Amino acid sequence: MDYQIIRLTDRPGLKEQAAQWFHEKWGIPLAAYMESMEDCLTGKTPVPQWYLALEQDNIIAGMGVIENDFHNRKDLAPNVCTVYTEPDKRCNGIAGALLNYVSCDMKEKGIGTLYLLTDHTSFYERYGWEFLCMVQGDGEPELSRMYIHKE
Repeated sequence: MDYQIIRLTDRPGLKEQAAQWFHEKWGIPLAAYMESMEDCLTGKTPVPQWYLALEQDNIIAGMGVIENDFHNRKDLAPNVCTVYTEPDKRCNGIAGALLNYVSCDMKEKGIGTLYLLTDHTSFYERYGWEFLCMVQGDGEPELSRMYIHKE
């Protein structure tokens, strides 16, 4: 596969396309993505950040780093969020490459520990993430798995 991983800060012109793409995948209001991406592009703080995998100019995968991914453990921050790979591009190592890229990039920004909220089991362990604890997602009836990654 021929794709490239970029930071949104490297291609700010993709902000609207990226916000729309994440909105379509997760159903979070478009305005929330636009606001977070605008905060990212100001560069005032290392969080939030947004990352994309592009095949030509098509987004095939992406994820962000935000303070809290809608859960009750505000002390577990920042969080990798909105991890998504297009279904026809899965099983090609793209998500793993993105996770590694994000971890390295955040470490360069002075953040060596990241957290991730998920219902998946076994996927993230392949990329050096460790199960930490169960947490309560906002408005969720069941507990979700919280993972930690230290770079």
